[in-house]
Amino acid sequence: MNTAGRTAQSGTNGLDLIPFRGVRYVPEQVGSLAAVTSPPYDVVVRPDGLLHLENADPHNIVRLILPQAVEPRTRNELAAATLHRWLAEGVLAPDAEPAFYVYEQRNGDMLQRGIIGALHLSEASEGVVLPHEDVMPHVVEDRAGLMRTTAANLEPLLLTYRGNGNATGATAVIERTVQHAPLLATTTEDGYSHRLWALTDPADQRQVQDGLATHQALIADGHHRWATYLRLRTEHSSPGRTPWDYGLVLLVDTARYPLRVRAIHRLLGRLPLDRALAAAGPHFRVREVAGPLPHAMEALAKAASHGNAFLLTGTEDTYHLLDRPDPALLDRTIPADRPEAWRTLDATVLHSTLLGDVWGIPEDSPADVTYIHDTQATVDKARHDGGTAVLMHPVREEVVRELARQGVTMPRKSTSFGPKPATGLVLRTLTDD
Repeated sequence: MNTAGRTAQSGTNGLDLIPFRGVRYVPEQVGSLAAVTSPPYDVVVRPDGLLHLENADPHNIVRLILPQAVEPRTRNELAAATLHRWLAEGVLAPDAEPAFYVYEQRNGDMLQRGIIGALHLSEASEGVVLPHEDVMPHVVEDRAGLMRTTAANLEPLLLTYRGNGNATGATAVIERTVQHAPLLATTTEDGYSHRLWALTDPADQRQVQDGLATHQALIADGHHRWATYLRLRTEHSSPGRTPWDYGLVLLVDTARYPLRVRAIHRLLGRLPLDRALAAAGPHFRVREVAGPLPHAMEALAKAASHGNAFLLTGTEDTYHLLDRPDPALLDRTIPADRPEAWRTLDATVLHSTLLGDVWGIPEDSPADVTYIHDTQATVDKARHDGGTAVLMHPVREEVVRELARQGVTMPRKSTSFGPKPATGLVLRTLTDD
C-alpha cells in the first residue's frame, strides 16, 4: 500500500462523513416509490429504458438525471426547473433535520447495507478515496453542467471500505437500526427490495463518523460523478467549507456485505461483425460458439480463466469467441510501464490492442463506443441497431482494490459493482445544506 493509503488507514486522514437534510419524495404525491425511482443515469439503456421510466410516473427521477432536450444548456435548465417545481408543489420535500441514512437492498440471498451521507471530497493523491478507473472528459462535462445548474446531488455514488468483518463502528449502528421500522420501503421491478432509515441521534451519528474516520474507500460506482464533485468544488472554492466541499455517497463495508462485480460491455456502433472478426483473425484465435446467450457466456468464462477472452455478436444470432492473442502484438500495443496485473486485464487488451490497433476505433467517441452494463441489453442493441457487441468477463474485486492502492487506474468502464443504489430514494440539495 502506498504512503497515502497507510495514512488513511491510521485514522489521521480517513473518511469524513457528515449528516445532511435529505430531500425525498412525499409518498402521497406520487403513484408509488418504486415508480419514481431509476437505476443510476449511466445504467439506463436509452431510448427504450428512458421512455419506460418516463412513462412509469410523471415524477420519475429520470426527468432530473436525464432530462430530454437537444442542447445541453436547455437540458440542465429543464432539470433545474423541474426540481424547483416539484419542491414547490410538495412532490419532493426536505427532511426536518440532518441525518445519515441507513440503506438496505435485498434480492434473494443478496443483501447489501450501508450508510448514505455527505462525504468530504479529496483528491486521489490524499489516499482517502481511491479511484480505479479513468474518466471521459465529455461525461464529466455533462454531469457538471447538470449538477451546477440544479445545485443538487441527485444520486449517491457507491463507495466501499473494508472493516474487520464484525458488527463494530458504523456497521454496529447499521445493524441496530435495521431492527426498527424503516422510514420507507419499496420493491422495484428488478425484484430488489429497498429500505431506508434516518439516523438523527447525535450519539449514533458520532459512532458512524468515528468508525469511518479510520478507513479509506474505493469508488465502486460513480467515477465520473466523483470527478464532477471535485471540479465543482474548485469552481466554488472559498476560505471555509461549503456544501460543494461534500458529495452524496453510499458507503458499504464489503467485509460485512460483499458486492457483486460484473463486467461492462461495449457496443461498437460503426463496426460490423464481419469486419471485426476479419481484422482480429490474424491476431486472435476466433471460434464460433453455440448459443443461447447464457451458454455462450459460459464459454467466455471458461476461456477467460486461461487468459484474455472476448465474446462478439452482431445482427445475427451467432456468437464468436476471441482468445489467445498474439504475444508479440500485446508487447507492441500495451504500455510497459504498468504493473503486470494491469497489463493483462481484458479491458487493457480491448482498449490498447483491439480498439486502438486492430480495429482503429476512437474510444472517446460515443458514436463509436457505447458502454452498456446489462449483457442481454448489449446483445439486443447489436441485433437492433447493427454494429458489434463485445461482451466481457468481470475482473475480481481484489485486483481492482490492489491496483487502486498502487495508484494505478484501470481502463474506463472496466467494472460494474453492484447492486447499485436506486436513484430517487434520497437527494441532496446544495443550497439547503
